[in-house]
Amino acid sequence: MQTYRKDEMQQEFLAIQNSLRKKINRTDCFCLSELKTVAGVDLAYWKTTDGKEAAVCCIVVLDIETHTITEKKRCCGTIDVPYMPGFLAFRELPLIEKTVRLLETEPSIYMFDGNGYLHSRNMGIATHASFFLNKPTIGIAKTYFKVRNTDYQEPEPTTGSYTDIVIDGDIYGRVLRTHDNVRPIFLSVGNNISLDTAARLTLGLTNQESHIPIPTRLADLETHIARKELSDMV
Repeated sequence: MQTYRKDEMQQEFLAIQNSLRKKINRTDCFCLSELKTVAGVDLAYWKTTDGKEAAVCCIVVLDIETHTITEKKRCCGTIDVPYMPGFLAFRELPLIEKTVRLLETEPSIYMFDGNGYLHSRNMGIATHASFFLNKPTIGIAKTYFKVRNTDYQEPEPTTGSYTDIVIDGDIYGRVLRTHDNVRPIFLSVGNNISLDTAARLTLGLTNQESHIPIPTRLADLETHIARKELSDMV
């Protein structure tokens, strides 16, 4: 893609992010008792035989109380938007929306393998997608994408310990320890949920098999399976 076109896309995307940013709600818009199911969302990429970029989106829906899988869906396609730091949602959202339309039931809340408010313009994939899904969302990242040159402080090595990532007096995200003596995850709200509630749900959805919550861990596993099956078909 020619540089000038990429620059035009960035300006267009920036305007959209700034517009949506004003609408972010970091308070709970629900009662916890209303949440019945949670959907984990993740994508995986590969190059096709003709050099195009393809991806698959996998969504795994769980019962919040029992952690049993109620539904799994996936959708693949080519990716037309080039990678540009800070604008990941514009690459992933079209495929996410297609996959969501395949779901037979409507999840109460979505959990993304990626960031939400923890983003230079507070518009990570979990936040951006919320405006199209019309559901509360949470961002769960396995690694820290440094925002505005701000480092994070390690929490205590015990389950539930955390430190907040604060930039100019604003809490962008939380470094959360989900098990004793394991590396933390990087939690941020997406939209229509508070950080404390997001942390509570995340801890409740994490079992002994991994330090990553079950919804995004299962979605990640599904993308590996799907990519292996589909990589020669798109």
